[in-house]
Amino acid sequence: MKCLFVFFLLSLSLFANAQYDASKVNPKAAELYSKAQELAQNDDFPQAIETLQKAVKIDNQFEDAYLSIAGMYSELKNYQEAIRHYEIAKSIDSIYFIDYNLSYSISLAGIGQFEKALEVVNAFLSIPNLNRSSTYSGEYRKKCYEFAVAYAHTHPVKDYKFDPKNMGDSINTEVPEYYPTITIDANQLVFTRRVNDNNEDFYESTWKGDHWTKAIPLPGNINTSYNEGAQNISQDGQWLIFTGCNFPQGYGSCDLYISYLEKDGWSTPENLGKNVNTEFWESAPSLSPDKRDLYFASNRPGGYGGNDLYVCHLLPTGRWSLPQNLGPEINTSGNESTPFIHADNQSLYFTSSGHLGYGNNDLFVSRKDANGKWGKPENLGYPINTIGDEGSIVISADGKTAYYASDRADSRGKMDLYTFQLRKDIQPNRTLWIKGKVYDKKTGKGLPSAVELANLQTKLVTSKVQTDENGNYFITLPVGKDYAFNVNRKGYLFFSENFPLSKKQPDSTYNIDIPLEPIEANASVILKNIFFDINKYELESESQVELDQVVQLMKDNPNIKIEISGHTDNVGKPADNIKLSTNRAKSVVTYLTEKGVDPKRLSYKGFGDTKPIADNKTEEGRAQNRRTELKIVSN
Repeated sequence: MKCLFVFFLLSLSLFANAQYDASKVNPKAAELYSKAQELAQNDDFPQAIETLQKAVKIDNQFEDAYLSIAGMYSELKNYQEAIRHYEIAKSIDSIYFIDYNLSYSISLAGIGQFEKALEVVNAFLSIPNLNRSSTYSGEYRKKCYEFAVAYAHTHPVKDYKFDPKNMGDSINTEVPEYYPTITIDANQLVFTRRVNDNNEDFYESTWKGDHWTKAIPLPGNINTSYNEGAQNISQDGQWLIFTGCNFPQGYGSCDLYISYLEKDGWSTPENLGKNVNTEFWESAPSLSPDKRDLYFASNRPGGYGGNDLYVCHLLPTGRWSLPQNLGPEINTSGNESTPFIHADNQSLYFTSSGHLGYGNNDLFVSRKDANGKWGKPENLGYPINTIGDEGSIVISADGKTAYYASDRADSRGKMDLYTFQLRKDIQPNRTLWIKGKVYDKKTGKGLPSAVELANLQTKLVTSKVQTDENGNYFITLPVGKDYAFNVNRKGYLFFSENFPLSKKQPDSTYNIDIPLEPIEANASVILKNIFFDINKYELESESQVELDQVVQLMKDNPNIKIEISGHTDNVGKPADNIKLSTNRAKSVVTYLTEKGVDPKRLSYKGFGDTKPIADNKTEEGRAQNRRTELKIVSN
């Protein structure tokens, strides 16, 4: 509320019986008061406050001076001092003061005294014949305070302290630093710094175990004389998508651009193209951990408010799809911006002025459900959210550590970068990290391939990523779930593996190298995600994910013929095992034909316990022997 103090200076009490009389103020104090007004008009609040303090020493009943001091302290976000001076003014003449209860309530809310702020704003709204503007402002603040009081009751805080830590002199300087973004291992921090008055460039710092290195400009060709800002580094540290404004190759005022990490630094930025960018404003990108979804804010027509959140999906062609609006659950008639999708690929953090909160722009989180739908946004609560504007937030893969920009009292100058610990109830899911290499089983050569993980329970694809040109991949996954792991490449048998990760420890790294078998006669693969109940041959629903991969294999390679074979352990009678394994193989073939695969390309056979691949003396060995295999008969 810029220059709020002007309201203090010009407002006249509605109550004729007020005891305070401005005309009786000491002339020398009044002269200092006028001088303070001039200083304040030039935004020199500290000097103006010092001048007003001299005035009240001369005349300690100068209520307007105390009110102006309070208003200026409020502008400086020193709410404690603002409250103190409001209360001095109120003690001089509470009737004259009643017009200032709205401003007083804002300062109370600034330090989290929402119940008292609610009482005070109600006193303001009780003034007879308030004009429309004052009534609107009062009602708006009342709604915010009521929300804050209700939130505190429904979100009791135990053993949590909001204690942001300045990231130090290696990161922060006397010029503004903002928009932090961090890699999955939390070892590389990239942020925007405003240099040479108004030019924005990207800087990076590396974590060395106990400290951050001195931040340096990003190497390569990414920083220019134009403004680069609002960036997001991919979880693997290989891509940087950012906002470029007024670039020569732009489609609108601000567009989204991408740069790739190369041997000599970051590549020359490329415009993401007309599928993503428009003649309007696109900004604040955030990549999903698998780099297949791009979230951003835009004010293009057709949304629900001023700025809405959108998502594009990476197509098999390497281009981005047309944006999809995230819908009315996320977007409002206000402004939504600065989306951040966490490494769990399920928790979306963003700012909004339209969802109910503490005032202006608040931070929210929405969770994606098992069907891929976004849930109702949840306010992150006070004191993360305040009565002011909140900016971007990013959260490390551990789900605990948050990074944000603020102009707190200990800043080196203007905006600095800070870290703090999130409350448990607003933390994202903990994650696991899986990395490895896809390669040709015969030659050992790395193979660019699609790597996909699907939730075995829901059958939904949780993560899908394209390896780099050498076959390397990196995936993050929420903990507490089991996954089907599939890799496809034309001309090769697909790889499938069942990973029971539900009981694995969070923040753990698993290295899985994946050999792919070329499609040729007699090549075979074990279908590790085909499931049957004990002594049953009906397919369990969890098998569908992998069976659909077989269907795709048959479509991609229309000339191959395959044999499905069933195998058991040596428990039970051999004849029963032959029958059971035959029926299981037949069930797989039946599923494939029902999905449109020509029966002439399919055959099946049950081998019972006659072809073990492990020792039947152990349960682990018997589990390996109970399997379904796919073999290429001809191609």
